Amino acid sequence: MTSRRRTTALIGDDNTVVVAGKRLTWRTLHKLPQLPSPAAVLVDSGADALAALRHHAVHGTELLVATESRVDMRMREELGESGFAIVLPDGAVTPAKLKRVEESGRAWLLTSGSTGRPKRIGHTLESLTTVTADQPPRTWLLPYSPGTYAWWQVVTLSLTQADQGLVVIEPSELEEWPTIAAEHGVTAASGTPTFWRQAIYRDADALARVPLEQITLGGEPVDQAILDQLREIFPKTRISWIYASSEVGASIVVHDGKAGFPKSWLDREPDPERPMLTVEGDELVIRSPHHGAGLVGAVHTGDRIEYDGDRVLITGRLDTDEINVGGSKVSAGVVRSVLMGHPGVAWARVFARKAPLVGRMVAAEVVPNRALGPITDADLVQWCSTRLPDYGVPRRIKFLDEIPQKETLKSDV
Repeated sequence: MTSRRRTTALIGDDNTVVVAGKRLTWRTLHKLPQLPSPAAVLVDSGADALAALRHHAVHGTELLVATESRVDMRMREELGESGFAIVLPDGAVTPAKLKRVEESGRAWLLTSGSTGRPKRIGHTLESLTTVTADQPPRTWLLPYSPGTYAWWQVVTLSLTQADQGLVVIEPSELEEWPTIAAEHGVTAASGTPTFWRQAIYRDADALARVPLEQITLGGEPVDQAILDQLREIFPKTRISWIYASSEVGASIVVHDGKAGFPKSWLDREPDPERPMLTVEGDELVIRSPHHGAGLVGAVHTGDRIEYDGDRVLITGRLDTDEINVGGSKVSAGVVRSVLMGHPGVAWARVFARKAPLVGRMVAAEVVPNRALGPITDADLVQWCSTRLPDYGVPRRIKFLDEIPQKETLKSDV
């Protein structure tokens, strides 16, 4: 077994951590028993996840942390056969099936699984700590599922910087998070576009009472409609969107309130401190200094782009975004953005359906904006007809009562 080291100074050890209604600090979180290493720690609470992270930071262990629900039995078998002991929420430990030398300081992340089964991506606390410049004092909301890349981004910021508190939101608290955030003075919050749409849809007035100074969006395509809605509620707040993934880290950060990023950012002069963005065909390709272990060089992201004037829009996954209607191709993401530009639409999903003659047609699921009264599919077809080519207009529209959201705070868009 290799020697362990403390991987980073825990500058944030005395930062406030609010979890399950208790006001603690990183230092006073309940202590886990000495964890095996390598270990896959499966948790059912935010407190246990934070305690596992701090243990990893202090002792330099090899760690994968995830919610118990994200790691099925097949994946547990695979982890055991790869040398990980499995630690369950009740403390029970299943020893690793393979004995191997630990990789000291290695932190493993599971991808979101959008391209199939989740994969393991290796990092360190240093590669996961993407915010290194001094930050103004803030209290951050932490709504993300433990062990996801977005979760690591927020928790490493709190652990490595002074005056960066956390308010942890458990899954059971998601519907009332604005009330909890306002109570604890949350000034910064990061979430997916679906997360922000949910908050606006459920109670925009409650959201407006949160004293936010920084809003961050990521994890899904970010369209102009959600940026504009947040700007209307928070006219003085800095609103940013981030393109980040377990594979390439935080690679694009935009603060100008516009969807997409400037086309001038493509193919810039190489800089060892800055990701290199290129496009091959319709696919975004990134060379990043924040990449996961073993991912040196160009990483094909699988994300599809569209050009809109001087902006580059990320519209969705290559394998699902393009819809071929009788030989004419349309982006599901572009259609979705048009639908969500309608004031009566709170959320939309666009997809292909089989159709006679043309093979495929554009279909959509829509959640209406309750504050503006009912809308009909005819209203939306007319709206789209003036903004899209005929083959891109949804021909089947189903109305839903609630915005669907997965454990990762994403929806199938």
